[in-house]
Amino acid sequence: MTNSPWTWFRSLYNYLISLFWSTELDITLLGLQNAGKTSLLRVLTGDKFTPDSIPTVGFAMKRVKMGNVVLKCWDLGGQPRFRSMWERYCRGVNAIVFVLDAADLSAIPNAKAELHSLVEKESLKEIPILILANKNDLEQALTEEQVIEELDLASIKEHQVSCYSISVKEANNLNSVLSWLISKSK
Repeated sequence: MTNSPWTWFRSLYNYLISLFWSTELDITLLGLQNAGKTSLLRVLTGDKFTPDSIPTVGFAMKRVKMGNVVLKCWDLGGQPRFRSMWERYCRGVNAIVFVLDAADLSAIPNAKAELHSLVEKESLKEIPILILANKNDLEQALTEEQVIEELDLASIKEHQVSCYSISVKEANNLNSVLSWLISKSK
């Protein structure tokens, strides 16, 4: 099959459209260790879920393309020694995604403290925050309503806050996550 002038023109047209009408959003993924941040990013980029993910040391960055929107996602380590970096990687982003292991009830108070410490930072005012209550496939996982209450999300006034119950493993509710993220491009 030969390339016709029409095929060449169509390719050029699509390239030019992507230059002028594509949007890149900076997103920061954070949360305590073992919440599922890296697994979420892996699944969003089209890879399969694997239960034996290696914890992120420091940070990693991946791009997720959805139509004309490119999500530049910073995956930050959740271990205590990396939490001091969180604010730096959240400054100026389009959205912060806080991933929570909703089945690890012992980690909820620590997650609440870290989240509230982060949202009190003056440099992060008004950045939208998406709370993802991961692992809803597990029986002991908190519901979305319980997470909202346990994390005291109603007290966060300087940010638009949304919360979704998800399962990265089962791909539950991930379309809602993508829709929410893409809505930040408008």
